[in-house]
Amino acid sequence: MDYSALFDNLGMTSFALEVGRRRTFAIISHPDAGKTTLTEKLLLFSGAIQIAGSVKARKASRHATSDWMEIEKQRGISVASSVMQMLYRDHVINLLDTPGHKDFSEDTYRVLTAVDSALMVIDAANGVEAQTRRLIEVCRQRDTPIITFVNKMDREVRDPLDILDEVERELGMPCVPMTWPVGQGKTFGGIVNLRTNAMTVFESGSERLPQDFEAIPLTEQAKLSERFAIEWQTSMDSMELATGASPAFDKEAFLAGKQTPVFFGSGVNNFGVMEVLDALVDLAPSPGPRISHLTVNKQVQEKTIHPEDAGFSGVVFKVQANMDANHRDRIAFVRVASGQYKPGMKLKVQRTAKELRPTSVVTFLSQRREAVDEAYAGDIIGFTTHGGVQLGDTITDGPALQFTGLPFFAPELFMTVILKNPLRTKQLQQGLDQLGEEGAIQVFKPEAGGAMLLGAVGQLQFEVVQHRLKAEYDCDVRLENCQYTSARWITADTPAELREFTYAYPQRMATDAANALAYLCTSPYDVRLAQERFPKIHFHPLREHAGLALSAAG
Repeated sequence: MDYSALFDNLGMTSFALEVGRRRTFAIISHPDAGKTTLTEKLLLFSGAIQIAGSVKARKASRHATSDWMEIEKQRGISVASSVMQMLYRDHVINLLDTPGHKDFSEDTYRVLTAVDSALMVIDAANGVEAQTRRLIEVCRQRDTPIITFVNKMDREVRDPLDILDEVERELGMPCVPMTWPVGQGKTFGGIVNLRTNAMTVFESGSERLPQDFEAIPLTEQAKLSERFAIEWQTSMDSMELATGASPAFDKEAFLAGKQTPVFFGSGVNNFGVMEVLDALVDLAPSPGPRISHLTVNKQVQEKTIHPEDAGFSGVVFKVQANMDANHRDRIAFVRVASGQYKPGMKLKVQRTAKELRPTSVVTFLSQRREAVDEAYAGDIIGFTTHGGVQLGDTITDGPALQFTGLPFFAPELFMTVILKNPLRTKQLQQGLDQLGEEGAIQVFKPEAGGAMLLGAVGQLQFEVVQHRLKAEYDCDVRLENCQYTSARWITADTPAELREFTYAYPQRMATDAANALAYLCTSPYDVRLAQERFPKIHFHPLREHAGLALSAAG
């Protein structure tokens, strides 16, 4: 289709056209629901890769494209979010594959701040699981539109009506079936596509492409009934119940996060995936406006930034160290919020007001990178950085503004880092600085001195950091339990009040990777007691809140 001619007729600029072509979404799910497999198939069908990495064959030479870290290949899980860009139907699709494991939920939450929609993958045998509930809550807080894919229909699974009912209860929004399964497990015959009024016939096999599947129009009722017998009739009855109880698809309601279209299929068999890819282009939103904050005379003011605004702006939602082991590099992942990026631009990190002149700006297909000639709102680009850029930083080509919403949760687990070889102290410090900046773990330096502390949301984070310190920085460390059980970032109305508090609790003070001051707790009562003694001190369970308060306080 000639989009340029269409937009010219509508009086729209090529800039607006480019923004309108963008789709930026994250894939979310509980572990083992098939999220990474589906990511592979979407890349395969868009033509971004020629062969999908077999999830079952990760001990061999092939691994999922989106799992690039050595520990991911060893364990067969995703422990860091991956960014991939592909072109499909003249649309630029930015896909973010997130870790499913709850121990890495912080990384997933931060990724969700950088997308315009989400694709939720559900295991048809297990329904909505614990980690999916957490992610749903984050999406609902931001009114993120959600497309639902019910996976593994080729296995013995729950009744599709039961699954829809559970999804509706958990999401708190009605489901609108877009495809409907005929049979399940060994009797799985395919899906009825309610958008095209045809049935796509299922055949197993991970090498099949969309054009390899047979499609039968619903007008050929006799043929379908004869071929699929009782499964066809049962499916038609349940589909009639589902569509009768569901509202018609309302795009405005979907975009407002008040309705979810539902698709069924089998990702590992490439089945039902193309329907999802088409829906992402047809239904998912292009980039929208974002709220920024300006601090004027110590007052925080809101300003709406539109994707078509001329000035370039973006936010760092992820920093990843050592993506290329040969270069020991660090990449800052930036979600472009407005304007256009072009090579050679003079940029500024708003937190420090320092100029940023990146020499290498890339887009991604997991580890594979391509130099960026231009990027628009909605795109994810990577800056090679040697320091000075942190998670949550706003980068612009001039305007003083600050995007917020990137969450840092108070750790629930703490460990002390003990270096086995004291001669590797410099390497340990570098490793902890970089891993702390990228958000793989929260690193706290006690103000009173002593061993560094690691704070995590889940136990597996400690194992990953210990592995990466050894593999990437040649630091063999031992992690030991410590007395601390939680932390709160602190701010005060005046510097004098903050000094008085830190003098009262010198052994409890620590600074994190962003040099933000935190109060370390040994019991659930510590904060309450400290608050009673110092009522003008503010305790923050999210670092973003603390950062904004500090900004306002000057």
